[in-house]
Amino acid sequence: MHYGPLVTKILLSFMLSTSVLFRYGNWFRHHIIVTLVVQLAWFFSFLIIFALPLDVISTVFRQCVEENVHLNATIDPNSTTPTPITCEEPWSNVPESIFPNLWRTVYWTMQCLTWLFMPMMQSYIKAGDFTIKGKLKSALIDNAIYYGSYLFICGILLIYLATRPGIDIFEWSKLKAIASSASNTWGLFLLVLLLGYALVAVPRNLWNNSNQSYVLNHAYFKAAKLSADKAEAEEIVDDVLESLQAISLAVRPGHALHQNLETIIQKVPSELKDRMNRRQLPDDTPTDSPGEKTLIRLHKQVIKSLQVLQRTETQWSILVEKIFALEDTLKNLNSRDRVYKRTFDKPKTVVGRIFYSSTIEWYWKCVFASYMKKMLSVLAGILSVAVVWSEVTFFNKQPVLSIFAYIVNVAKINYDYSTIELMSTLVILYLCYCAYSTVLKIRVLNLYYLAPHHQTNEYSLIFSGMMLSRLTPPLCLNFLGLIHMDSHIIKKQVLETHYTQIMGHMDVIKIISDGFNIYFPMAILFFCVATYFSLGARLLSAVGFHQFIGDDEITTDLVNEGRDLIKREKRKRQRAEEAMMRRREFHERFPPSGRLRTRGSTDTSKVRTVRNDDTQESTLLPGRNLDYEGTREEVDTRFPPDLADDIDARFGVSTRNIINERYDSSNELEFSDGYQLDTNYRNRVGIPPRGIFDDV
Repeated sequence: MHYGPLVTKILLSFMLSTSVLFRYGNWFRHHIIVTLVVQLAWFFSFLIIFALPLDVISTVFRQCVEENVHLNATIDPNSTTPTPITCEEPWSNVPESIFPNLWRTVYWTMQCLTWLFMPMMQSYIKAGDFTIKGKLKSALIDNAIYYGSYLFICGILLIYLATRPGIDIFEWSKLKAIASSASNTWGLFLLVLLLGYALVAVPRNLWNNSNQSYVLNHAYFKAAKLSADKAEAEEIVDDVLESLQAISLAVRPGHALHQNLETIIQKVPSELKDRMNRRQLPDDTPTDSPGEKTLIRLHKQVIKSLQVLQRTETQWSILVEKIFALEDTLKNLNSRDRVYKRTFDKPKTVVGRIFYSSTIEWYWKCVFASYMKKMLSVLAGILSVAVVWSEVTFFNKQPVLSIFAYIVNVAKINYDYSTIELMSTLVILYLCYCAYSTVLKIRVLNLYYLAPHHQTNEYSLIFSGMMLSRLTPPLCLNFLGLIHMDSHIIKKQVLETHYTQIMGHMDVIKIISDGFNIYFPMAILFFCVATYFSLGARLLSAVGFHQFIGDDEITTDLVNEGRDLIKREKRKRQRAEEAMMRRREFHERFPPSGRLRTRGSTDTSKVRTVRNDDTQESTLLPGRNLDYEGTREEVDTRFPPDLADDIDARFGVSTRNIINERYDSSNELEFSDGYQLDTNYRNRVGIPPRGIFDDV
């Protein structure tokens, strides 16, 4: 018995989930409960993916032992040369009680998280009430409506089972099978849609990404659409803030609801709050005293609108940076000196300068990256064809038509456990990548977005944990059917994995076991064909949801519009950097003294603040690290007139977002390449919500 491989998989799953959560979440600002729940959901999902191949190997060994027990029993003991058959034990084999206990803990914990706790947490976060009791009540009502359809379906299934002779619907095993069937059927239905799209889209996107011109045009197209989304989000925020300003005129200090109003106002970033206070309301604005329900509804609108604005601003900053990099790569393709040159220089670390010089960067981005993507596209295409073929034929047990089942059978004969583990891990990871990478690309789910550099809000993190917990178990159960380790699918008595035994079968509900769960995966073929001919994209484009279609006139118009938007952003950034350069030269000519004191070296840029009595503003200053103390008026007298105003006021928020994108956990905001994030970016769109209990 060896516990090393299983322990290694557990540690690998934990480290992977932790690193991903650190990249997308914010441990220091998100509530600890949200962080722990999402961490647990991701950890268990990754654990199933990496540990299931070990269960498959253990099952292959147990099948061999069981078969050889019967063969050895038929050997004549009086024979002079009895040759009992022995099975080679895998080095990752563990006691039989390990995997049942592991899967039982993992599976039912994930079911409780994804169907009970995380939906409640999502509803709690977006609730507009001002007390814990009120938020919990709103969350319960929200989830009661959400689960009403499920209860209705379960009621129909219970009535169906009650009419079947010989079935006691009140047995725990039957109730557990119904719950498992409902969850797995829901996950399988979603998997068919996701895999039917992704099995074609993933290889195609990898191949298209090797063409820099295509990728750049697609990025321009997304920029035009995202710009419209950003403008719409800003308009919605303005409307909500106008309502908030009108209510603030009616609810003065001393009013019974003034504390609730302050709770709402605290959600608004400082820059938007200042703009709201400067705005002149129309004369016909009603100033009647609102009720508590009105404030609750307004609070919910503020939370949602700021989340959408934060998402679109983050997406815009990331997309613009990506487009700048693509344009640089396209310009460097015909470079004769084979040195990668950037439009906007970014300092590199010492390690980067040594191991990733400009010459190496040119060869990688202009030569090797394209061939690497084409090779990955071919491999992904082969895997997609194998998956689709196996999905269509895996229910046929004689002859074995499923490619993955055939590989397992051949490896089983030779006790080649390494091949089984490698093949299982590769296929499961590819299926998971196809499913998970597609979820957040669906337009109807555009409210959720995983933004790197700690910019993902709690609502999106919880959603991602829910989706992983709901998709991973049925996906792995479907994979076990592909390799013929589910006896209830291939209708053959075989020793099953411990994972299948814990997950259970859908035999209690014949409609599901005999039809849906076997033949519905064949619908993947239909969705793959539709995706290959872009039928869905053309249909969505025809009804008003514009998609990137090369021969479409609207697509061409949006590409041109996106190109113009990026040109404007580039000019803004160039002027902003020129202004910062002039400001640095000014400070070098007139060294700071008194309230302006030099600190640190001149190798990195530091953000220093200019404070007055009412606001706090920040300025991005490359070069010297300067601390500004005192009032804005005192500091402004030290600058030339053309540099007195802040850069973000002169060049716009989008430019500030391009230059400044990331921040670290110590609240000093910085790029990994040396740029620092102006804290006005957070004042503009707000940081991801700090915690779900902040209001109370």
